[in-house]
Amino acid sequence: QVYLVESGGGLVESGGSLRLSCAASVGIVSPTIHVMGWYRQAPGNQRELVASIDRSGITKYGDSVKGRFTISRDNAKNTIVLQMNSLNLGDSAVYECKAVVEFADERGWLEVWGQGTLVTCSS
Repeated sequence: QVYLVESGGGLVESGGSLRLSCAASVGIVSPTIHVMGWYRQAPGNQRELVASIDRSGITKYGDSVKGRFTISRDNAKNTIVLQMNSLNLGDSAVYECKAVVEFADERGWLEVWGQGTLVTCSS
């Protein structure tokens, strides 16, 4: 199976920075990990894309974070890092890591989600 281990959330002052990491832990039979990314959901809001990155390094960002957040990936370590700068109150949310994986066996394509990590930005 595949498990996502997230780290890096916490409390930060407005204007500050945080770095989130997500590592995919795979078993003996390793899948191909295609896209990895971060989503976030604040109370009362729908889940939204923050940033994603595929195996070739092509990135996608949500409009509200463009120019402030940067996502990077280490394919050898099955890890992504989200560098978040110039944080503001609107960035407060639970951030969840997602991976789209492909097994060569009957499991095929799967979406895997992490447990989520809380980011709180204070004024």
